[in-house]
Amino acid sequence: MKYTFDIPVYYEDTDAGGIVYYANYLKFAERARTEFLHALGLTNKAMLDDGFAIVVRRVEIDYKRPAKLEDIITVSSSLEELGAASMVMRQTMTRNEQELVDLKVYLAFIDVRALRPVRIPAELKEKFKMYLGEETCSHK
Repeated sequence: MKYTFDIPVYYEDTDAGGIVYYANYLKFAERARTEFLHALGLTNKAMLDDGFAIVVRRVEIDYKRPAKLEDIITVSSSLEELGAASMVMRQTMTRNEQELVDLKVYLAFIDVRALRPVRIPAELKEKFKMYLGEETCSHK
C-alpha cells in the first residue's frame, strides 16, 4: 500500500527563480515519512523514549522535473523491502500526477544509546508490512 501526503511549496522552499531548491526535496521526503509514522500511530518522540530511532543510511534520488512556488506536491511512500533491522522505502513526488522526483531511501533502526542497529519491534514490523506494495492510502 502507498501512503500519500500533500505538501505545498512555500517561498522559503524555492530559489530566486521560484524553483524548488534541490535539497528541499529531502526535507519534503522526511516530512512525508514522519506523517507516515503518525498514520501508524507512532511518533519520533515515542520511539526515542523507547530507546530507538529510524535513521537514513542512504538515499538515491532522481530529479525528473522541477516543482515551483505554490505547487502542491504529492509524496507517495511505500516499502520495497523490510528486513530485521532495516527497510527500503520508495518515495515519489508528483504534481498533478506528473512525476517530479523519485527517491529510494535506505533506513536503519538503531539503539539511540549504543548507536548500533536494533531489530524492528515485532508489533511495528506488522504495521509496516501493510505498506509493502502498490495500493494507495491517501492522507491529505
